[in-house]
Amino acid sequence: MGPYDSTASAGSSSGSSYSSATKPQEIDGLLAGAGYKVRSSELHQVAQRLERLENFMGNTSAEISQLASDAVHYNPSDIASWVDSLLSELNQTESLPSDLSEILDLGVGPTHNLTAANNDWMDHNRTSQMQQSNLAQPQQLTVVTAMEEDLGIRLVHMLMTCANSLQRGELALAGSLIEDMQGLLTHVNTSCGIGKVAGYFIDALSRRIFAPQGIPTDSAFENEVLYHQYYEACPYLKFAHFTANQAILEAFDGHDCVHVIDFNLMHGLQWPALIQALALRHGGPPLLRLTGIGPPSPDGRDSLREIGLRLAELARSVNIQFAFRGVAAPRLEDVKPWMLEVSPKEAVAVNSIMQLHRLLGSEPTRNSAIEVVLEWIRNINPKIMTVVEQEANHNQAGFLDRFTEALYYYSTMFDSLDACPLQPEKGLAEIYIQREICNVVCCEGSGRVERHETLGMWRDRLGKAGFRGLHLGSNAFKQASMLLTLFSAEGYCVEENEGCLTLGWHSRPLIAASAWHAVPETNNLV
Repeated sequence: MGPYDSTASAGSSSGSSYSSATKPQEIDGLLAGAGYKVRSSELHQVAQRLERLENFMGNTSAEISQLASDAVHYNPSDIASWVDSLLSELNQTESLPSDLSEILDLGVGPTHNLTAANNDWMDHNRTSQMQQSNLAQPQQLTVVTAMEEDLGIRLVHMLMTCANSLQRGELALAGSLIEDMQGLLTHVNTSCGIGKVAGYFIDALSRRIFAPQGIPTDSAFENEVLYHQYYEACPYLKFAHFTANQAILEAFDGHDCVHVIDFNLMHGLQWPALIQALALRHGGPPLLRLTGIGPPSPDGRDSLREIGLRLAELARSVNIQFAFRGVAAPRLEDVKPWMLEVSPKEAVAVNSIMQLHRLLGSEPTRNSAIEVVLEWIRNINPKIMTVVEQEANHNQAGFLDRFTEALYYYSTMFDSLDACPLQPEKGLAEIYIQREICNVVCCEGSGRVERHETLGMWRDRLGKAGFRGLHLGSNAFKQASMLLTLFSAEGYCVEENEGCLTLGWHSRPLIAASAWHAVPETNNLV
């Protein structure tokens, strides 16, 4: 086994209106992602009718509240029939507008004849004095009250209105909307669905308005703990690690001395699998060097060294020559190439899991952090650079556009997380995602580091920096697909995208993996 190297140390270191900034079809997509079939052009009418319904409900006897709480909705998309049944039961002469069924089309699940079902229920209700136990039938859908569905739509509409007010500098109006939304949350299930997502975004908006200078800075220890729980709770980080490892393993084929530079070592979760795969390599394992970059330990411990020692013990157990070097740096841009001690005899792999976006600034400038880092990566001429990033555009200058994209993206993310098996890690994994949301929504300037960009944007950026894409290959696709069998939730999907792989939830890709190599200077035509 090779020597353990001492840890190196780096120095510390207003816009367009709502209607023009956000296209109606984008808001329609956002609502569809949240499970609603209502159109954005109808939101105002929805709010008006809901207000009338609430006023009516408040002016009637307590009996209608009992009816509403006991109702079982076989198909929430047909709210009009359900409301009409309640009104008919109470012999009310006033009727709701005839277009209510079109405006409140909030369907989920298969279609049933709700009118007939409600008539049957009302008949049974007269004879059984609303015995709820007789309504419990195996084929019933999950009970979701019509009022809660309506409140969910109102929350989405109010979130967008609040974001638009902030973009226009109308802080008083935005603050008033925050208070109204917090009141609505008390009537919505916040443990799942739009209630949970709205709660996180309301909190982020509130921080932006009332505590713009008081957003807490997460400690390195907290980040590592939450990162680990996020890794355990859902497949996204596992997909990132497995896909990158497969590409690195193939790039190292035939090389006897290999060097991996990890931009974010964390707990070293990615590398045991690669060490074991290299140990079983045909022709024998290579000499493996691993350089792990991470933040300095706040308590003075050399946590990078501790991780290196554990990995060294694993390498020794499978008869691999192994050397580790830790590089402690508050920020990735503080790392200098000389700290990595790259040898020309080595095949080098640079591994970046959700780190490059943190180098992006609000305004592209000459010699920006991303340009400097990509330049020295290219200069060390790695055999491969693996990049995994969130598949979203959260680096837009306009706040409303960024907010809309984030609301759609994280609604899908939480939907996928809710579908994973219940486990203790899920709660802390949600906090990990919540902190991303807070940074995207609350922070500006150098404080905003979660500046995610799409795969297409990274292709353009890396191409201009002198990199060419590598095809991840069928083995990476098969391995990623097999990984999803560990999760019982249906809906996760792996797709190939011009040599890259994406992992998403149903039709929405949420994370993208790609591989690159440096183009020789004479062949760089970009």
